[in-house]
Amino acid sequence: MEFKDNEAIYLQIAAYVCDNILMDKWPAEQKIPSVRDLAIELEVNPNTVMRSYEFLQKQDVIYNKRGLGLFVAQEGYERVKQLRKESFLQQNLPELFKNIYLLDISMKEIQERYENFKAANYTSTPDKKNHENK
Repeated sequence: MEFKDNEAIYLQIAAYVCDNILMDKWPAEQKIPSVRDLAIELEVNPNTVMRSYEFLQKQDVIYNKRGLGLFVAQEGYERVKQLRKESFLQQNLPELFKNIYLLDISMKEIQERYENFKAANYTSTPDKKNHENK
């Protein structure tokens, strides 16, 4: 994992965990890597991973089963999706709209590029029903 300089590492690790949840690599009620295992995988200090996990526990994305480890919360997928959507709509979308307006980019071009991006990067789409029925 390549870390960015403009964001705290623990938040980038939390985003990595959330990405795995959103991509269904770590579904609800599945055990996630231990602090030590993830620290080794990402080549970071275990204390940094612990801070990420504590942050995600406060957000109700993961929870601790005493003696067993950390697990994705039953509503973890929906919680991550809700938090990410809220953040995107408040922080990223206004900047995106500004650039679309200033650069005079058509909605047709945005749609075409979005469809090409999905086709090139994702083999399946997030299945909302799949997570609502779990």
